[in-house]
Amino acid sequence: MSIFRHRGSRGQQHEQEDHELHPESKINELRSALGPLSGRSLQFCTDACLKRYLEARNWNVEKAKKMLEETLSWRSTYKPEDIRWPEIAVEGETGKVFRSNFRDRIGRTVLIMRPGLQNTTGMDNQIKHLVYLIENAILNLPEGQEEMVWMIDFTGWSFSTNVPVKTARETISILQNHYPQRLAVAFLYSPPRIFEAFWKIVKYFLDPKTFQKVKFVYPKNKESVEIMQSCFDVDNLPTEFGGKATMKYDHEEFSRLMVLDDVKTAKYWGLDQKTNGNAAQETEPC
Repeated sequence: MSIFRHRGSRGQQHEQEDHELHPESKINELRSALGPLSGRSLQFCTDACLKRYLEARNWNVEKAKKMLEETLSWRSTYKPEDIRWPEIAVEGETGKVFRSNFRDRIGRTVLIMRPGLQNTTGMDNQIKHLVYLIENAILNLPEGQEEMVWMIDFTGWSFSTNVPVKTARETISILQNHYPQRLAVAFLYSPPRIFEAFWKIVKYFLDPKTFQKVKFVYPKNKESVEIMQSCFDVDNLPTEFGGKATMKYDHEEFSRLMVLDDVKTAKYWGLDQKTNGNAAQETEPC
């Protein structure tokens, strides 16, 4: 029996490798299974998008279809592409989450998270703020890149500033279910020992694919230092993460960048830009 299981496992592995090398047929199969799409759903469901959902469900078309349909339903209700910075700017005042001004060695967008700087208590707006920044990170990915990097700085973290389990669970659910294959790696940098109790609860919400992307790194650990240096140019990496650069969050400057990105978002989705008309004119290339 073990021989047959081994052969079956090898066969499945070869089948998955074949899909990864030649994904077109599965993408076409999934597109056909979805049926006619229109509007934003059609715009969202690019070939690259369909491939991400197939990869998240190990190239099972039926499971990928179910997952993608749930995302389309969520997006039609939540409307993440309609969120604008002024709606959630208060959440960013302390710099608890922001898009960094540096990338990793292969050009992926980096989101910095500093849970010790939590400044609000409302879960809904906290989630909205994070969804906005996930969409923004994707908007700013260079051509050919599909994934972002999360870097979590635990400076000042305590149970009093900790994200509630309910919020953590909702965050994980949105990331895994509606942004599959968008997270390359999440670096948890120097978490305190008291974080272990929180982690023991939260890790059970992670699916195996996401769990493998979470990396605990410690400044005095040789392996951790090597991991960070292999992923980032230490001259660009902030000292908070073992690099040489200075990281200073300027809320006014970041807000200005986000307002400009709001114009890019509206243009990408073909949304009504009347409310941003002046900003759009200012940012038109000469």
